[in-house]
Amino acid sequence: RWMAAGSAPSLCTKWIPARTPIPTSSPRRRPATSTRSIHNVKPECLDAYNSLTEEVLPKLHSDADYPCDLVGNWNTWYGEQDQAVHLWRFSGGYPALMDCMNKLKQNKEYLDFRKERSRMLLSRRNQLLLEFSFWNEPLPRQGPNIYELRTYKLKPGTMIEWGNNWARAIKYRQENQEAVGGFFSQIGELYVVHHLWAYKDLQSREETRNAAWRKRGWDENVYYTVPLIRTMESRIMIPLKISPLQ
Repeated sequence: RWMAAGSAPSLCTKWIPARTPIPTSSPRRRPATSTRSIHNVKPECLDAYNSLTEEVLPKLHSDADYPCDLVGNWNTWYGEQDQAVHLWRFSGGYPALMDCMNKLKQNKEYLDFRKERSRMLLSRRNQLLLEFSFWNEPLPRQGPNIYELRTYKLKPGTMIEWGNNWARAIKYRQENQEAVGGFFSQIGELYVVHHLWAYKDLQSREETRNAAWRKRGWDENVYYTVPLIRTMESRIMIPLKISPLQ
């Protein structure tokens, strides 16, 4: 039986039995709410966009009146070019998100920032995310690192099954501290999962991913989760100077 791998297929010569599901009515999640924003920037404006972002966003991150925290800020290296990815976290959940949004409407500096930024953009989109509770918490880390954002669009109705399998499997991806955070969409395009990984470089990424296949049990996770996926995408990203994830 052939199994789809993260990079290349491998031959499975053993019978993998059916699993007993972990009883749950919804994906296990943390109370924090996150937003992921993707900005497609005019190619000639990327440096100016980065400079403007690095000037303004840290002020919101450090201001105690705004209940939000920067998780990470990146430019895409491999994937869509001239793109910025921003991840914010609201530890107070939806009330904190609404509080922050209402305050930003009255913040002249931020409104001026958005107006100036709009001249540099081709398009932008965002997504409201929740965190899987069994994943690592996305805490600041020192660099230099590259980051991989793997996005899985699942078949409707399969999110709980996905979470049950990854709750068992995340232990196989901790050896090099590569697991940063796992998220699933709540508003925006639904049944979308994001896994965020950190590696020293592309060679380290390859070695770490290959090592997972030598661990008993990882192949079962792939076997059970690949049929749940409609499409998948990988971005390799470089952190901006202000990113807490370096």
